[in-house]
Amino acid sequence: MNKNSSNIMALAPNTSNKRETVCIFGTGDFGRALGHKLIQSGYPVVFGSRSTQTSSLIPKDAEVLSHAEAAQKAAIIIIAIQRQHYNFLTPLAEILHGKVLVDISNNLKINQYPESNAEYLAQLVPGAKVVKAFNTVSAWALQSGTLDASRQVFVCGDDMEAKQMVMDIVRALGLTPLDQGSLLAAQEIENYPLQLFPMWKFPILLSLGLIAFFFFYCLIRDVIYPYVYENKDYSFFIAISIANRICPILALILLALVYLPGVLAAIIQLYRGTKYRRFPDWLDKWMLCRKQLGLVALAFASLHVLYTLVIPIRSFVRWRISSHIISQVLNNKTEPLDTTNAWLSDSYLALGILGFFLFVLLGITSLPSVSNNVNWREFRFVQSKLGYLTLVLCTAHTMVYGGKWFLSPSSYRWYLPSAYMLSLIIPCTVLVVKFVLVFPCLDKPLTQIRQGWERNPQYSE
Repeated sequence: MNKNSSNIMALAPNTSNKRETVCIFGTGDFGRALGHKLIQSGYPVVFGSRSTQTSSLIPKDAEVLSHAEAAQKAAIIIIAIQRQHYNFLTPLAEILHGKVLVDISNNLKINQYPESNAEYLAQLVPGAKVVKAFNTVSAWALQSGTLDASRQVFVCGDDMEAKQMVMDIVRALGLTPLDQGSLLAAQEIENYPLQLFPMWKFPILLSLGLIAFFFFYCLIRDVIYPYVYENKDYSFFIAISIANRICPILALILLALVYLPGVLAAIIQLYRGTKYRRFPDWLDKWMLCRKQLGLVALAFASLHVLYTLVIPIRSFVRWRISSHIISQVLNNKTEPLDTTNAWLSDSYLALGILGFFLFVLLGITSLPSVSNNVNWREFRFVQSKLGYLTLVLCTAHTMVYGGKWFLSPSSYRWYLPSAYMLSLIIPCTVLVVKFVLVFPCLDKPLTQIRQGWERNPQYSE
Protein backbone atom coordinates (compact mmCIF):
# COMPACT_ATOMS: atom_id res chain seq x y z
CA MET A 1 0.00 0.00 0.00
CA ASN A 2 2.81 2.37 0.92
CA LYS A 3 4.69 1.43 -2.23
CA ASN A 4 1.73 2.24 -4.43
CA SER A 5 1.20 5.50 -2.60
CA SER A 6 4.81 6.53 -3.11
CA ASN A 7 4.56 5.74 -6.83
CA ILE A 8 1.45 7.87 -7.12
CA MET A 9 3.20 10.71 -5.33
CA ALA A 10 6.22 10.42 -7.64
CA LEU A 11 4.08 10.58 -10.77
CA ALA A 12 1.79 13.33 -9.58
CA PRO A 13 2.67 16.85 -10.71
CA ASN A 14 3.79 19.43 -8.20
CA THR A 15 0.67 21.48 -7.64
CA SER A 16 2.31 23.91 -5.22
CA ASN A 17 2.49 27.48 -6.49
CA LYS A 18 5.53 28.22 -4.35
CA ARG A 19 8.70 28.48 -6.43
CA GLU A 20 12.28 28.48 -5.25
CA THR A 21 14.35 31.64 -5.20
CA VAL A 22 16.54 32.35 -8.22
CA CYS A 23 19.69 34.42 -7.93
CA ILE A 24 21.01 36.52 -10.81
CA PHE A 25 24.60 37.77 -10.85
CA GLY A 26 24.60 40.93 -12.95
CA THR A 27 22.19 43.84 -13.33
CA GLY A 28 22.74 44.51 -17.02
CA ASP A 29 20.05 44.52 -19.71
CA PHE A 30 19.69 40.75 -19.92
CA GLY A 31 19.89 40.19 -16.17
CA ARG A 32 17.14 42.75 -15.51
CA ALA A 33 14.94 41.44 -18.35
CA LEU A 34 15.31 37.84 -17.17
CA GLY A 35 14.65 38.87 -13.56
CA HIS A 36 11.47 40.68 -14.57
CA LYS A 37 10.28 37.63 -16.54
CA LEU A 38 11.05 35.32 -13.59
CA ILE A 39 9.08 37.52 -11.21
CA GLN A 40 6.13 37.51 -13.62
CA SER A 41 6.31 33.70 -13.59
CA GLY A 42 6.14 33.56 -9.78
CA TYR A 43 9.83 33.16 -8.89
CA PRO A 44 11.36 35.17 -6.02
CA VAL A 45 14.44 36.89 -7.49
CA VAL A 46 17.53 38.21 -5.76
CA PHE A 47 20.25 40.08 -7.62
CA GLY A 48 23.91 39.79 -6.73
CA SER A 49 25.78 42.96 -7.58
CA ARG A 50 28.90 44.95 -6.69
CA SER A 51 26.61 47.82 -5.70
CA THR A 52 23.73 46.98 -3.39
CA GLN A 53 21.96 50.26 -4.05
CA THR A 54 18.55 49.79 -5.64
CA SER A 55 17.82 51.40 -8.99
CA SER A 56 14.63 52.24 -10.84
CA LEU A 57 15.80 49.85 -13.57
CA ILE A 58 15.79 46.88 -11.20
CA PRO A 59 12.40 45.08 -10.95
CA LYS A 60 10.70 46.49 -7.85
CA ASP A 61 9.92 43.06 -6.37
CA ALA A 62 13.55 41.93 -6.57
CA GLU A 63 16.13 42.18 -3.80
CA VAL A 64 19.66 43.48 -4.45
CA LEU A 65 22.45 42.10 -2.28
CA SER A 66 26.17 41.48 -2.48
CA HIS A 67 27.29 38.47 -4.50
CA ALA A 68 28.02 36.38 -1.41
CA GLU A 69 24.72 37.21 0.33
CA ALA A 70 22.67 36.67 -2.81
CA ALA A 71 24.34 33.29 -3.52
CA GLN A 72 23.43 32.01 -0.07
CA LYS A 73 19.73 32.62 -0.70
CA ALA A 74 19.33 30.48 -3.84
CA ALA A 75 20.27 27.06 -5.18
CA ILE A 76 20.19 28.30 -8.78
CA ILE A 77 22.42 31.21 -9.76
CA ILE A 78 22.22 32.71 -13.24
CA ILE A 79 25.53 34.27 -14.32
CA ALA A 80 24.48 37.26 -16.46
CA ILE A 81 28.05 38.57 -16.77
CA GLN A 82 30.59 38.44 -19.59
CA ARG A 83 33.36 35.83 -19.46
CA GLN A 84 36.15 38.37 -18.89
CA HIS A 85 34.59 39.27 -15.52
CA TYR A 86 34.27 35.69 -14.19
CA ASN A 87 37.34 36.01 -11.94
CA PHE A 88 35.27 37.48 -9.09
CA LEU A 89 33.66 34.04 -8.71
CA THR A 90 36.87 32.38 -7.54
CA PRO A 91 36.73 33.80 -3.98
CA LEU A 92 33.09 32.63 -3.81
CA ALA A 93 33.97 29.02 -4.64
CA GLU A 94 33.11 27.76 -1.16
CA ILE A 95 29.70 29.46 -1.15
CA LEU A 96 28.97 28.27 -4.72
CA HIS A 97 29.88 24.66 -3.95
CA GLY A 98 26.93 22.44 -4.93
CA LYS A 99 25.01 25.34 -6.47
CA VAL A 100 23.62 25.29 -9.99
CA LEU A 101 25.39 27.96 -12.08
CA VAL A 102 23.60 28.86 -15.30
CA ASP A 103 25.96 30.33 -17.89
CA ILE A 104 24.09 32.54 -20.38
CA SER A 105 27.06 34.32 -21.99
CA ASN A 106 27.95 34.69 -25.65
CA ASN A 107 31.15 35.68 -27.43
CA LEU A 108 31.97 38.25 -30.10
CA LYS A 109 33.05 35.70 -32.68
CA ILE A 110 32.78 31.96 -33.32
CA ASN A 111 35.28 29.83 -31.34
CA GLN A 112 36.77 32.92 -29.73
CA TYR A 113 38.32 30.83 -26.93
CA PRO A 114 39.75 27.27 -26.88
CA GLU A 115 36.96 26.13 -24.54
CA SER A 116 33.39 27.29 -24.15
CA ASN A 117 32.46 29.92 -21.58
CA ALA A 118 30.48 27.32 -19.65
CA GLU A 119 33.46 24.94 -19.49
CA TYR A 120 35.69 27.82 -18.36
CA LEU A 121 33.16 28.61 -15.62
CA ALA A 122 33.20 24.97 -14.52
CA GLN A 123 37.02 25.15 -14.25
CA LEU A 124 36.86 28.31 -12.12
CA VAL A 125 34.24 26.87 -9.75
CA PRO A 126 34.85 23.09 -9.81
CA GLY A 127 32.41 22.38 -6.99
CA ALA A 128 29.43 23.95 -8.80
CA LYS A 129 27.03 22.31 -11.25
CA VAL A 130 27.34 24.34 -14.46
CA VAL A 131 24.49 24.41 -17.00
CA LYS A 132 24.48 26.32 -20.29
CA ALA A 133 21.15 27.98 -21.19
CA PHE A 134 19.34 31.17 -22.27
CA ASN A 135 22.14 32.42 -24.57
CA THR A 136 19.89 32.23 -27.65
CA VAL A 137 17.18 34.45 -26.11
CA SER A 138 17.57 38.23 -26.41
CA ALA A 139 16.91 40.77 -23.68
CA TRP A 140 14.63 42.66 -26.07
CA ALA A 141 12.48 39.56 -26.64
CA LEU A 142 12.17 39.01 -22.88
CA GLN A 143 11.22 42.63 -22.25
CA SER A 144 8.76 42.98 -25.12
CA GLY A 145 7.26 39.52 -24.77
CA THR A 146 7.84 38.74 -28.49
CA LEU A 147 9.36 35.32 -27.89
CA ASP A 148 7.80 33.52 -30.85
CA ALA A 149 10.94 33.81 -32.98
CA SER A 150 13.27 32.69 -30.16
CA ARG A 151 11.15 30.35 -28.06
CA GLN A 152 13.66 27.50 -28.16
CA VAL A 153 16.27 27.44 -25.39
CA PHE A 154 19.23 25.09 -25.82
CA VAL A 155 20.32 23.52 -22.53
CA CYS A 156 23.36 21.37 -21.78
CA GLY A 157 25.17 20.22 -18.66
CA ASP A 158 26.87 17.25 -17.02
CA ASP A 159 24.54 17.02 -14.02
CA MET A 160 21.11 15.66 -15.00
CA GLU A 161 19.34 16.97 -11.89
CA ALA A 162 20.76 20.47 -12.32
CA LYS A 163 19.85 20.46 -16.00
CA GLN A 164 16.30 19.39 -15.18
CA MET A 165 15.94 22.25 -12.68
CA VAL A 166 17.00 24.76 -15.34
CA MET A 167 14.64 23.25 -17.91
CA ASP A 168 11.77 23.57 -15.41
CA ILE A 169 12.52 27.29 -15.18
CA VAL A 170 12.63 27.54 -18.98
CA ARG A 171 9.17 25.94 -19.23
CA ALA A 172 7.81 28.20 -16.49
CA LEU A 173 8.86 31.22 -18.57
CA GLY A 174 6.79 29.93 -21.50
CA LEU A 175 9.82 28.80 -23.48
CA THR A 176 10.79 25.41 -24.93
CA PRO A 177 13.93 23.74 -23.56
CA LEU A 178 15.96 21.53 -25.89
CA ASP A 179 18.38 19.16 -24.14
CA GLN A 180 21.65 19.17 -26.10
CA GLY A 181 23.49 16.72 -23.85
CA SER A 182 26.64 17.24 -21.80
CA LEU A 183 28.60 20.44 -21.26
CA LEU A 184 30.74 19.52 -24.29
CA ALA A 185 27.91 20.89 -26.44
CA ALA A 186 28.25 24.35 -24.86
CA GLN A 187 30.65 25.67 -27.50
CA GLU A 188 28.28 24.71 -30.30
CA ILE A 189 25.38 26.35 -28.43
CA GLU A 190 27.45 29.50 -27.95
CA ASN A 191 28.16 29.59 -31.68
CA TYR A 192 24.45 29.52 -32.64
CA PRO A 193 23.74 33.26 -32.09
CA LEU A 194 26.93 34.19 -33.96
CA GLN A 195 26.04 32.40 -37.17
CA LEU A 196 24.98 34.89 -39.84
CA PHE A 197 22.34 33.18 -41.98
CA PRO A 198 24.31 29.90 -42.25
CA MET A 199 21.88 28.28 -44.71
CA TRP A 200 21.67 31.47 -46.79
CA LYS A 201 25.38 31.81 -47.54
CA PHE A 202 25.43 29.62 -50.66
CA PRO A 203 22.18 31.01 -52.21
CA ILE A 204 23.27 34.62 -51.64
CA LEU A 205 26.81 34.14 -52.95
CA LEU A 206 25.47 32.22 -55.95
CA SER A 207 22.94 34.98 -56.63
CA LEU A 208 25.61 37.68 -56.43
CA GLY A 209 27.80 35.74 -58.84
CA LEU A 210 24.95 35.28 -61.32
CA ILE A 211 23.97 38.94 -61.02
CA ALA A 212 27.51 40.04 -61.84
CA PHE A 213 27.77 37.64 -64.80
CA PHE A 214 24.44 38.51 -66.39
CA PHE A 215 24.85 42.24 -65.72
CA PHE A 216 28.08 42.41 -67.69
CA TYR A 217 26.69 40.02 -70.29
CA CYS A 218 23.63 42.24 -70.89
CA LEU A 219 25.77 45.37 -70.69
CA ILE A 220 27.93 44.10 -73.54
CA ARG A 221 24.98 43.07 -75.74
CA ASP A 222 22.50 45.86 -75.04
CA VAL A 223 24.65 48.92 -74.32
CA ILE A 224 28.20 48.52 -75.61
CA TYR A 225 27.31 46.77 -78.91
CA PRO A 226 24.78 49.45 -80.07
CA TYR A 227 27.21 52.19 -79.09
CA VAL A 228 30.07 50.64 -81.08
CA TYR A 229 28.15 49.63 -84.23
CA GLU A 230 25.19 52.05 -84.29
CA ASN A 231 26.56 54.99 -82.27
CA LYS A 232 23.48 54.90 -80.03
CA ASP A 233 23.61 55.63 -76.32
CA TYR A 234 21.44 53.12 -74.47
CA SER A 235 23.24 53.48 -71.14
CA PHE A 236 19.89 54.30 -69.46
CA PHE A 237 18.96 50.64 -70.02
CA ILE A 238 21.00 49.85 -66.90
CA ALA A 239 18.33 51.25 -64.55
CA ILE A 240 15.26 49.30 -65.75
CA SER A 241 15.79 47.23 -68.90
CA ILE A 242 18.88 45.29 -67.81
CA ALA A 243 17.59 44.93 -64.25
CA ASN A 244 14.32 43.57 -65.63
CA ARG A 245 16.26 41.00 -67.65
CA ILE A 246 18.45 39.88 -64.77
CA CYS A 247 15.61 39.41 -62.25
CA PRO A 248 13.53 36.87 -64.25
CA ILE A 249 16.68 35.09 -65.41
CA LEU A 250 17.86 34.60 -61.82
CA ALA A 251 14.37 33.63 -60.65
CA LEU A 252 14.15 30.89 -63.29
CA ILE A 253 17.69 29.58 -62.78
CA LEU A 254 17.42 29.51 -58.98
CA LEU A 255 14.02 27.80 -59.17
CA ALA A 256 15.55 25.14 -61.42
CA LEU A 257 18.45 24.76 -58.97
CA VAL A 258 15.91 23.94 -56.25
CA TYR A 259 14.85 20.80 -58.13
CA LEU A 260 18.16 19.89 -59.79
CA PRO A 261 19.68 18.24 -56.66
CA GLY A 262 16.63 15.99 -56.30
CA VAL A 263 17.11 14.83 -59.89
CA LEU A 264 20.82 14.24 -59.30
CA ALA A 265 20.04 12.31 -56.10
CA ALA A 266 17.63 10.07 -58.00
CA ILE A 267 20.26 9.35 -60.66
CA ILE A 268 22.87 8.52 -57.99
CA GLN A 269 20.47 6.18 -56.18
CA LEU A 270 19.59 4.40 -59.43
CA TYR A 271 23.28 4.02 -60.24
CA ARG A 272 24.20 2.71 -56.78
CA GLY A 273 21.07 0.61 -56.36
CA THR A 274 20.70 1.61 -52.70
CA LYS A 275 19.60 4.51 -50.52
CA TYR A 276 21.87 3.57 -47.62
CA ARG A 277 25.01 5.26 -48.91
CA ARG A 278 25.55 8.94 -48.23
CA PHE A 279 25.39 11.46 -51.01
CA PRO A 280 28.50 13.55 -51.69
CA ASP A 281 28.93 16.41 -49.21
CA TRP A 282 28.33 19.07 -51.85
CA LEU A 283 25.00 17.47 -52.76
CA ASP A 284 23.98 17.16 -49.11
CA LYS A 285 24.67 20.85 -48.51
CA TRP A 286 22.90 21.78 -51.73
CA MET A 287 19.77 19.86 -50.74
CA LEU A 288 19.73 21.44 -47.27
CA CYS A 289 19.57 24.98 -48.70
CA ARG A 290 16.86 24.36 -51.32
CA LYS A 291 14.30 26.31 -49.30
CA GLN A 292 16.59 29.35 -49.22
CA LEU A 293 17.27 29.05 -52.95
CA GLY A 294 13.53 29.01 -53.61
CA LEU A 295 12.88 32.08 -51.43
CA VAL A 296 15.67 34.04 -53.13
CA ALA A 297 14.19 33.02 -56.49
CA LEU A 298 10.78 34.26 -55.33
CA ALA A 299 12.34 37.60 -54.35
CA PHE A 300 13.78 38.05 -57.86
CA ALA A 301 10.45 37.02 -59.42
CA SER A 302 8.68 39.65 -57.31
CA LEU A 303 11.17 42.29 -58.44
CA HIS A 304 10.52 41.26 -62.05
CA VAL A 305 6.79 41.85 -61.51
CA LEU A 306 7.43 45.32 -60.06
CA TYR A 307 9.84 46.28 -62.86
CA THR A 308 7.31 45.09 -65.45
CA LEU A 309 4.54 47.20 -63.92
CA VAL A 310 6.52 50.43 -64.38
CA ILE A 311 7.30 49.80 -68.07
CA PRO A 312 4.34 51.89 -69.39
CA ILE A 313 5.50 55.03 -67.53
CA ARG A 314 9.10 54.91 -68.79
CA SER A 315 10.14 57.86 -70.96
CA PHE A 316 11.74 55.57 -73.54
CA VAL A 317 8.58 53.46 -73.90
CA ARG A 318 6.30 56.52 -74.14
CA TRP A 319 8.63 58.06 -76.73
CA ARG A 320 8.65 54.86 -78.80
CA ILE A 321 4.84 54.55 -78.71
CA SER A 322 4.29 58.20 -79.63
CA SER A 323 6.84 57.93 -82.47
CA HIS A 324 5.03 54.89 -83.83
CA ILE A 325 1.67 56.69 -83.72
CA ILE A 326 3.09 59.77 -85.45
CA SER A 327 4.65 57.55 -88.12
CA GLN A 328 1.25 55.99 -88.84
CA VAL A 329 -0.37 59.42 -89.02
CA LEU A 330 2.24 60.79 -91.42
CA ASN A 331 1.94 57.72 -93.64
CA ASN A 332 -1.86 57.80 -93.34
CA LYS A 333 -1.76 54.09 -92.66
CA THR A 334 -2.98 52.05 -89.72
CA GLU A 335 -1.27 48.77 -89.07
CA PRO A 336 -3.79 45.92 -88.67
CA LEU A 337 -3.83 43.83 -85.53
CA ASP A 338 -1.53 40.84 -85.78
CA THR A 339 -3.59 38.13 -84.07
CA THR A 340 -0.58 35.77 -83.97
CA ASN A 341 1.44 38.28 -81.95
CA ALA A 342 -1.60 39.00 -79.82
CA TRP A 343 -1.93 35.32 -78.97
CA LEU A 344 1.77 35.06 -78.18
CA SER A 345 1.65 38.17 -76.01
CA ASP A 346 -1.42 37.06 -74.07
CA SER A 347 -0.06 33.54 -73.68
CA TYR A 348 3.25 34.90 -72.44
CA LEU A 349 1.50 37.09 -69.86
CA ALA A 350 -0.93 34.35 -68.78
CA LEU A 351 1.90 31.86 -68.24
CA GLY A 352 3.81 34.47 -66.24
CA ILE A 353 0.80 35.27 -64.03
CA LEU A 354 0.05 31.61 -63.33
CA GLY A 355 3.72 30.82 -62.73
CA PHE A 356 4.12 33.71 -60.29
CA PHE A 357 0.91 32.72 -58.47
CA LEU A 358 2.24 29.20 -57.88
CA PHE A 359 5.64 30.65 -57.02
CA VAL A 360 4.04 32.70 -54.24
CA LEU A 361 2.08 29.64 -53.09
CA LEU A 362 5.34 27.70 -52.77
CA GLY A 363 6.83 30.52 -50.74
CA ILE A 364 3.83 30.67 -48.40
CA THR A 365 3.83 26.92 -47.74
CA SER A 366 7.53 27.06 -46.83
CA LEU A 367 6.74 29.31 -43.85
CA PRO A 368 6.92 27.35 -40.56
CA SER A 369 3.50 28.62 -39.46
CA VAL A 370 1.97 27.09 -42.61
CA SER A 371 4.11 23.98 -43.06
CA ASN A 372 3.48 22.95 -39.44
CA ASN A 373 -0.26 22.81 -40.15
CA VAL A 374 -0.10 20.44 -43.12
CA ASN A 375 0.84 16.78 -43.14
CA TRP A 376 3.84 15.41 -45.00
CA ARG A 377 1.86 14.27 -48.03
CA GLU A 378 0.24 17.69 -48.46
CA PHE A 379 3.55 19.48 -48.04
CA ARG A 380 5.24 17.16 -50.53
CA PHE A 381 2.41 17.64 -53.04
CA VAL A 382 2.78 21.42 -52.92
CA GLN A 383 6.57 21.55 -52.91
CA SER A 384 7.11 18.76 -55.45
CA LYS A 385 4.12 18.46 -57.79
CA LEU A 386 3.15 22.14 -57.79
CA GLY A 387 6.83 23.05 -57.72
CA TYR A 388 7.52 21.26 -60.97
CA LEU A 389 4.36 22.77 -62.45
CA THR A 390 5.68 26.20 -61.47
CA LEU A 391 8.98 25.43 -63.19
CA VAL A 392 7.12 24.29 -66.33
CA LEU A 393 5.00 27.46 -66.43
CA CYS A 394 7.95 29.78 -65.84
CA THR A 395 10.05 27.99 -68.46
CA ALA A 396 7.18 28.15 -70.96
CA HIS A 397 6.72 31.84 -70.09
CA THR A 398 10.35 32.48 -71.08
CA MET A 399 10.19 30.36 -74.24
CA VAL A 400 7.00 32.00 -75.52
CA TYR A 401 8.53 35.42 -74.82
CA GLY A 402 11.50 34.89 -77.11
CA GLY A 403 10.98 31.66 -78.99
CA LYS A 404 10.68 33.45 -82.34
CA TRP A 405 14.20 34.89 -81.94
CA PHE A 406 16.03 31.62 -81.45
CA LEU A 407 16.95 31.30 -85.15
CA SER A 408 17.13 35.02 -85.91
CA PRO A 409 20.72 36.10 -86.76
CA SER A 410 20.01 39.64 -85.50
CA SER A 411 19.51 38.33 -81.97
CA TYR A 412 23.14 37.20 -81.81
CA ARG A 413 25.37 40.20 -81.13
CA TRP A 414 29.08 39.43 -81.28
CA TYR A 415 27.91 35.81 -81.60
CA LEU A 416 26.41 36.09 -78.12
CA PRO A 417 22.83 34.79 -77.72
CA SER A 418 20.27 36.71 -75.74
CA ALA A 419 20.59 36.26 -71.98
CA TYR A 420 17.17 34.63 -71.70
CA MET A 421 18.42 31.79 -73.93
CA LEU A 422 21.13 31.03 -71.38
CA SER A 423 18.54 31.05 -68.61
CA LEU A 424 16.70 28.14 -70.27
CA ILE A 425 19.62 25.70 -70.16
CA ILE A 426 19.27 24.51 -66.54
CA PRO A 427 15.42 24.52 -66.36
CA CYS A 428 15.08 22.58 -69.61
CA THR A 429 17.72 20.09 -68.47
CA VAL A 430 15.90 19.51 -65.16
CA LEU A 431 12.51 19.08 -66.85
CA VAL A 432 13.84 16.69 -69.51
CA VAL A 433 15.64 14.49 -66.97
CA LYS A 434 12.63 14.53 -64.65
CA PHE A 435 10.40 13.52 -67.57
CA VAL A 436 12.71 10.58 -68.30
CA LEU A 437 12.72 9.53 -64.62
CA VAL A 438 8.90 9.38 -64.64
CA PHE A 439 9.00 6.48 -67.12
CA PRO A 440 7.90 3.25 -65.35
CA CYS A 441 11.13 1.48 -66.23
CA LEU A 442 13.01 4.00 -64.04
CA ASP A 443 10.34 5.18 -61.62
CA LYS A 444 9.50 1.67 -60.34
CA PRO A 445 13.05 0.65 -59.34
CA LEU A 446 13.68 4.12 -57.90
CA THR A 447 10.57 3.79 -55.72
CA GLN A 448 11.72 0.34 -54.56
CA ILE A 449 15.18 1.69 -53.71
CA ARG A 450 13.67 4.50 -51.63
CA GLN A 451 11.56 1.92 -49.80
CA GLY A 452 14.68 -0.01 -48.76
CA TRP A 453 15.33 -2.43 -51.64
CA GLU A 454 19.00 -2.87 -52.61
CA ARG A 455 20.53 -4.22 -55.77
CA ASN A 456 23.69 -5.38 -53.99
CA PRO A 457 22.99 -5.66 -50.23
CA GLN A 458 26.62 -6.45 -49.40
CA TYR A 459 27.55 -2.87 -50.31
CA SER A 460 24.93 -1.23 -48.12
CA GLU A 461 27.24 -0.52 -45.20
